[in-house]
Amino acid sequence: MARTRRPMIAGNWKMNGLRADALALAKGVADGVKQAGWRDREVLVCPPATLVMAVADAVKGSGVLVGGEDCHAEASGAHTGDISAEMLRDAGAGHVIVGHSERRTDHGETDAVVRAKAEAAWRAGLLPIVCIGETLAEREAGKTLGVLEAQLRGSVPSGATAAKLVVAYEPVWAIGTGKTPTTAEVAAAHAHIRKVLGGLVSDAAAVRLLYGGSVKGSNAAELLAAGDVDGALVGGASLKADEFLAIAKAA
Repeated sequence: MARTRRPMIAGNWKMNGLRADALALAKGVADGVKQAGWRDREVLVCPPATLVMAVADAVKGSGVLVGGEDCHAEASGAHTGDISAEMLRDAGAGHVIVGHSERRTDHGETDAVVRAKAEAAWRAGLLPIVCIGETLAEREAGKTLGVLEAQLRGSVPSGATAAKLVVAYEPVWAIGTGKTPTTAEVAAAHAHIRKVLGGLVSDAAAVRLLYGGSVKGSNAAELLAAGDVDGALVGGASLKADEFLAIAKAA
């Protein structure tokens, strides 16, 4: 891992958490981060939109960052049920996940939609984490690198820099399944992502690349040691403070 790239451990809570449990989880993470006194890595939690404000208040002063799980491309308007990047910012978020495979699959989001959301994040002063990843069928057909390249080219807005972009590689077949690629497969994917970014971002060598997909305390050190991995986007394991902190420690 290049010294110039500060590791990021991001927790995606997905559609989980009622206020009491969420605040207990946020406090557990905040206490752990405060106790560890980390200055060399970033710890981010992304709760559901209903909890962003409460979680932001709960972790204030601990060094824990807060983000949203998704945003709409528009700043406001007739979009019932959607949340704008500006609303997330107003609630206390500094980051937002865009293009997660569950959004791409469940809501039919295209690369163009993801790109517009990343641009919306910039407009609101948020740092977007752009997610890409192949399905099992695509991997078995030998299409992994081509899929990643197409998603990157379609999803990363022009004008991106390392200060304005984080990329998360999440193989769709590894999310919530307990299956993970080998470290060699992760390294190969990340090396290809870095190479493609070279044609899209002026300072591609400084862009942080996160790995996501069944990351847990027991395999974090191995996955984070793979080439070109600058952190992790954690799903289920981010819902337990101890487990999430163990992953952050491994960074």
